[in-house]
Amino acid sequence: MRSVRGMRIVSVFAVGGLALGAAAACGEAPSDSNAGGAAAEKYTACMVTDVGGIDDKSFNTSAWAGLEAAKAADSKIDIKYVASKAEADYEPNLTQYVNQDCDFILAVGGLMGEATSKIAKANPDQQFGIVDAKLPESNVFPMQFDTAQAGYLAGYLAAGMTKTGKVGTYGGMKIGPVTIFMDGYVDGVAQYNKVKGKNVQVLGWNKQTQNGSFTNDFVKQDEGKKVSDTLVAQGADIVMPVAGGAGLGTTAAAQASGGKYSVIWVDVDGCQSTPNCPALMTTVVKNISDAVKDAVVTAAKGEKLAHDPGFLGTLANNGVSLAPYHEFDSKVPAELKGEIDKLKADISSGAIKVTSASQPK
Repeated sequence: MRSVRGMRIVSVFAVGGLALGAAAACGEAPSDSNAGGAAAEKYTACMVTDVGGIDDKSFNTSAWAGLEAAKAADSKIDIKYVASKAEADYEPNLTQYVNQDCDFILAVGGLMGEATSKIAKANPDQQFGIVDAKLPESNVFPMQFDTAQAGYLAGYLAAGMTKTGKVGTYGGMKIGPVTIFMDGYVDGVAQYNKVKGKNVQVLGWNKQTQNGSFTNDFVKQDEGKKVSDTLVAQGADIVMPVAGGAGLGTTAAAQASGGKYSVIWVDVDGCQSTPNCPALMTTVVKNISDAVKDAVVTAAKGEKLAHDPGFLGTLANNGVSLAPYHEFDSKVPAELKGEIDKLKADISSGAIKVTSASQPK
């Protein structure tokens, strides 16, 4: 059907998107007929989402946008996805795409690591990619992000903007790709306290003990709202949910609160992906879209994607960043903006070291 499988080296990121034209039904891998055009003429990048789904306004959305950008950049690239309804779907969804002879199979998120490792080991000539994990198998291209760096900037911003002296954060699940955001956020607040002689408190996460508040879910918005309601009741007036679609419960409630509290979003700029921009101070961006696009376009040209070192997004290479302040731009003091810009430069140069137990190795 295609040239030697060993030459297929595409890796893609797992994330979702808003344009669903070439998409498959949730939980059921599409047939090649959905790819559009003669399969033999196409380079097919196939994505398996995490349980958050393609339209989670977060990491699944961002990954799918990367595939769409790759398709726009190279007309021979065809893309499709299948949405996992539960973790039990990971393995069969990956396997179905192996059977469909996809050139590149992208697993979205660290939770898919075990299933991806198993299927990749059984199919050594098949190229895989995974977001937020690095697996032992050399045929799985890793895409990882040091979001602690951008989280640090967000924590400093939150500490400089809070009126109550308390800010909050919570996660979807207690896993490294989530807690790394929270570690950076806590350290950014600590840096603000140190240089300003303040005592802003962080609710929802203790970096030292690695314990905090979680929804144990990346989908249920009512669970996200429940956790953030608790943080707000405890005094937090800025909350950073790291919970995928579950965090939309927080953004909607913040907007409905009429300014009682605001939100820092994560993964993909919330003012572009959610309907709650008026409540969003900024976003800790994980630039999955560009990473996925670059990987797929490169692989489609027949160039090898190296398992080592893989891709690591940092502030220095724009793999992670702090989004514009959008509707908060006039509210953030120029002095604070300048301090954050200086912190970004110092972290990028290595003058400031941001650490997290969950940083990619």
